[in-house]
Amino acid sequence: MVRPVPESELPKVSELSARLKEGMTKYSVRLHFRDGRKENGAITFVERLGRGRIIDIDREFSMDFSIADLTGVDYLS
Repeated sequence: MVRPVPESELPKVSELSARLKEGMTKYSVRLHFRDGRKENGAITFVERLGRGRIIDIDREFSMDFSIADLTGVDYLS
């Protein structure tokens, strides 16, 4: 079962934004969503809009995301 993250445990938007901007240079990242989902792939991110896209080529999957939907960003090797 997936547990949503409480508001008090969420990182600051500026921290997430910095991680997303750096993540655009990485081959793969893992995005953690507020509803408990985790998605892996390459990302694009437009800071001024607070929106981006994650693309998983192996699964032929892509989706748009908003920075407000995220709880964390991990860099994968």
